[in-house]
Amino acid sequence: MKLRILLGLTIVFSVSTLKAQDHPYKFTEVKSLAKGETEDQCKSGTCWSFATISFLESEILRLGKGNVDLSEMYNVRMTYPKKAADYIRYQGKNQFGAGSLSHDAINVMGEYGLVPESAYTGLQTGVTEHDHNGLDALLESTLKTALDKKLVQENQEWRKAIEGILDAYLGRAPKEFEYSGKTYTPATFRDAMGLKASDYVSITSFSHHPFNSKFVLEVPDNFSHESFYNVTIDELATIAEYAVNNGYSIVWDADVSEKTFSFKNGMAILPSADVKAEDYFKKVVTEQKVTQAERQDAFETLRTTDDHLMHITGLAKDQDGTNYFIVKNSWGKNNSYGGFQYVSREYFRGKTIAILLHKDAVPKEIRQNLGF
Repeated sequence: MKLRILLGLTIVFSVSTLKAQDHPYKFTEVKSLAKGETEDQCKSGTCWSFATISFLESEILRLGKGNVDLSEMYNVRMTYPKKAADYIRYQGKNQFGAGSLSHDAINVMGEYGLVPESAYTGLQTGVTEHDHNGLDALLESTLKTALDKKLVQENQEWRKAIEGILDAYLGRAPKEFEYSGKTYTPATFRDAMGLKASDYVSITSFSHHPFNSKFVLEVPDNFSHESFYNVTIDELATIAEYAVNNGYSIVWDADVSEKTFSFKNGMAILPSADVKAEDYFKKVVTEQKVTQAERQDAFETLRTTDDHLMHITGLAKDQDGTNYFIVKNSWGKNNSYGGFQYVSREYFRGKTIAILLHKDAVPKEIRQNLGF
């Protein structure tokens, strides 16, 4: 059963029609925001673009601009040359690879614009799924060769090589395209959708920096060294719930390495220490009550790491009244909820790396404390 957008309204799954009818957890949706189709990033490390593009599609729906299928690969194509340049400037010591963060997609939107999927798929003719293993390996080896042989000192031909590889694998980025009978550039298409990069903020919660300030988040995929607003974990959870309740979806960056993050079961929970592993998703279990200190310790000891970005599109409760976020993943539709997952509030508190959302989605008092 597919999720469709009709006349700006979201048709969602009914629990009774899901393969999860025998699941011990029974969910009731409290808030469901308009969103596009569930996508599959396949064999590519581009969750950051899939999550942020899904978010921007919801933003376009929220703004009353219609249901638009945006290109995820346009962001990838325009970001790789920036990564390559930073890799050379840092003499190979900066992160280079498929991963990025949501602000990188917002930066592409601000600098270049947006492109519909119909104008740029990032797929070669006859190919239907993304597989970037060869692309990533070739790009990295090209840059390492440039450094090893001092080609950077002799010329800047490596830049042309990077562009050529990207064009061969993903295609040339369009400078102009047709959409719904009109001609656009990426910049004019972005403007027609009513989107502004300056409207979006990134927020995190870690105590090794002062709260109500900004700092450069120390995770490898923050290759662009962007700063994040820092709030307490209680405030971060408040922001997320306030945003969704007021019609704003969220890009969610989280640790998904826990055994209790299960795409197959369509859930993510953070069970108490006394819960047996064999009971995960087979019984309704008690969860931890995550403190700021526990959250920080997990980050410092690398038990909470920057793994995956997704799109928060709603709120739900289980049969006991426990709160969950409804999360749209980019791993296809083959799970109990058609590619969506129910993420408990405690999992969110413990395993969130950061969120990105519209600045107006932040409660006024918190926004004032942060200075925007």
